[in-house]
Parts: sequence; structure tokens; C-alpha cells
Amino acid sequence: MNKIFQKKYTKFAIVAIIYVLVVIWIGNYWLLPGLGIIFDLYVTRKVNWTFWKKREGKNSTFIEWVDALIFAVIAVTIINILLFQNYRIPTPSMEKSLLIGDHLFVSKLSYGPRMPNTPIAFPFTQHTLPIIKGKSWSNLIVLPYKRIAGFGKVKKNDPIVFNFPEGDTVVVENQSTSYYEIVRGTAREMQARDNSVSQTIKPLDYYIAKARKEIRDTYEVIYRPVDRRDNYVKRCIGLPGDTIFIKSSDLYVNGKLVPENKTQQTTYIIWTNGTPINPKAFERLNISKSDQSKASSSSYYLPLTKQNAEAISKFTNVKEVTPFLTREGEYDPRMFPCDPKLKWNEDNFGPIWIPVKGVTIKLDTANLPLYKRVIDVYEANDLRVEGSTIYINNVTATSYTFKMDYYWMMGDNRHNSADSRYWGFVPEDHVVGKPKFIWLSIDKEGKGLKKIRFRRMFMKVR
Repeated sequence: MNKIFQKKYTKFAIVAIIYVLVVIWIGNYWLLPGLGIIFDLYVTRKVNWTFWKKREGKNSTFIEWVDALIFAVIAVTIINILLFQNYRIPTPSMEKSLLIGDHLFVSKLSYGPRMPNTPIAFPFTQHTLPIIKGKSWSNLIVLPYKRIAGFGKVKKNDPIVFNFPEGDTVVVENQSTSYYEIVRGTAREMQARDNSVSQTIKPLDYYIAKARKEIRDTYEVIYRPVDRRDNYVKRCIGLPGDTIFIKSSDLYVNGKLVPENKTQQTTYIIWTNGTPINPKAFERLNISKSDQSKASSSSYYLPLTKQNAEAISKFTNVKEVTPFLTREGEYDPRMFPCDPKLKWNEDNFGPIWIPVKGVTIKLDTANLPLYKRVIDVYEANDLRVEGSTIYINNVTATSYTFKMDYYWMMGDNRHNSADSRYWGFVPEDHVVGKPKFIWLSIDKEGKGLKKIRFRRMFMKVR
């Protein structure tokens, strides 16, 4: 009897020490009363906390399966919150560094686990329930942003998984496109229609308001909290306080040219003598069929690394290989901050300064477009502009102090990546974790066992 008594207290002591250490790590001391539950589980046993099964005697096979399932769900949920989670690459924005079908082991400990904003949610779902397609979380409890201690901080050139910054508002019928880009695109179409019939052209803000109303009247538009937005993976190009500038596709950070990654891709136009390039040659260079686009009988558009571009230029039937770049001064209305005064495009962008927590900047209508979303959305202020006067929380503002750090993310596949050039800064509270290695890779173009890219399994993510 004494041995049983000692064993109970030994188990309780071990679990209690682990629990207290986790509470200290999380920094939420309201969780300490949980020690009472642990004490009852291992020592007093007054309450049957696993009420779905009998404490004494044999349970049915069904109940045993239910018990195992509940334990697995709880254990995996805790692991996903505090330690790591899986992320599958859905798009080619990071090729050739990361390929469509790569499954990543994403470490939460690298930058510190982020506590859920919406802790009440259906397990293993990001934002949508399977089958019934409803939202997978409840707003009954919504917690503020909190990140607990990790092993390090975000570094330049790190690949990072983060929540999509423009994913706060979503058109349910078209979730693949940002709600804000749908509004802006619709507004541009309205403006173009007025222009085509020689009507008086109104300011774009007029069409934005009109487009927003039309979309909300026509489609279902929903809001998602930070931790329920889609996950993206890109490379961190700029840290808080850095200045980003892109000229003719060359990237400069703080005035210094950033060397290309070996796996970085740019779109090239390839001119041949009229004969096609052998598909086997593309296969040898690991250029997927989905990337092979023929512009004419004698030309191709291909996303290529510099190494592949040089290899193709040596083919006997290839006459010329040239990067396909947008000219400087050619305005792309999709580019952040979508201001025609800033004639930016994906190959010529900036300069733009990345906000730093605690730093105060002078604010006026000239630089407001760059930081409007930060102030209004990410940092939850009431922002409005009347003429040349800026109001923040109903107070006239000529300066602003940032509450969070921000980052600049870009895909390695430069001409096929929806990244910070399109939607701007990534707030620190959107950072999920760092992908460490590829644990599985599935090639949708392969057949049978060739669908599995065995050579990529357990490859370190760089």
C-alpha cells in the first residue's frame, strides 16, 4: 500500500513540475489552478475527468478507440500550438527552393510559439470545416497577440511561414484572390467603362467605394482573425528598419545589392531557330510541364534560375535568352500601395522603409499610403483623412509611433509570386514559424511511385 502511495505522488510530482515549467514558459499564471486537476488525476481521484469511460473495469472496444482518439487530438493540438506543424506548398512562388507538393516541418520554437487568438476551434483546420464548409472557429473567446520565448529571431533570408496579411477579409466564392484586389480590380473596370463611353472620370476612391458595395451586395464576405488566415511561405528579404529598393529586378537592401539565391527564378523569353526544344531537355533541367509556356512557334516564356538560363542558351537551336522585365516607370496598379503616384512594378519597386516597433515617423498625405494599412488595420486605429488633415482615433496626427515590428517577404520565383510587392508589410503577429525540412514531397505530374520525390525527403529548407 505504501508503494502504491509513493508511486502516485512520484507521478504527480513529475507531471506537476513539467506543468509548472510550461506555465512559466507561457507566462499565464492563471493556469496554475490546473495543478489541482493534476493532483486529483494522480492522487485523490475524486473526479472522473475522463467521463466517457469507466474508471474501474473493462471498457468496450469502441470506448477504447474514442479514448485513444481524444488523447491523440489533444496531444497533436498542443504539439501544433507549441512545437511544430505541417505545411504543404500549394503554389510555385518559392520554386526552385520549394516545390508544389512539398510538405514542410514548420518549427514554432524557432521564433517562439504564438498563442492562439481563437482557442475554440475544430481541430486540424485552418479556417474552414471539412464537408460542410462553414467556419471552423468560434469568436466566443478572442485573445490578444502573445508570443512566448523561442530559440531566436527572424533573420534576413530566412524562409518563413506566416498568415496572409490581406486575408482578414475574404470573398467566400473567390478565396484564391485577395478581397482587396477584387475590390480594386472591380473599381478599375468601372473607371475604364466610364472612360470608354466618354463620361466624366471620377477619382479612383469613388469607384473603390462603389466596387466595395457591389461586391458585398453580390457575394458573401467574411472576416478572419489573424490565426485563421491562410498560411503563406516566402523568404524574409527585409527586417524592421531596412529600406527595400528593386531596380530592373535587382534587389537592394539599405543601398546594397543582394546576390541572387542559386534557386531564385526570373521569367525569360527564349528564341529558337523555329525548331522546338526537346521536352527531355526540360526534364533534365527539372523544368516542370506547368512552367513550359510557348509564346509562338519560335519562342518560349520560362521561369528559370540563372544556371538553367545559361544551360538553355547553349542549346544548338536557341538563338537568344533574355530576362523578361517590366520597364521602369511602367505602373502596375496591383503593386502595393496601389497608388498611381508611385509608378512601381514587380521589377522596379521602392524605395520603401520597413516599420520598427517604437519608432516614430512624420506622417503626411505623401507617405500615408505606405503606412495606412499598418495604422488602420494591423494596429487597430480609427484612421480617416479629410483634405490634407489626418485623424487617428479622432485626434489630428502629424506623426505615428509603430506598435509592432514588420517584415518584407518575397518569393524566390520572382515573376510568379504574390508577395510583399503586392500587399506590403508582414506584421510580427502574423509570423507562424520557420520551415526546417521537407518530410514528404509529392509530384502531381508523376505516376505511381514516381509521384513521390524521394530525393527531397528530409531535405533541409534553405
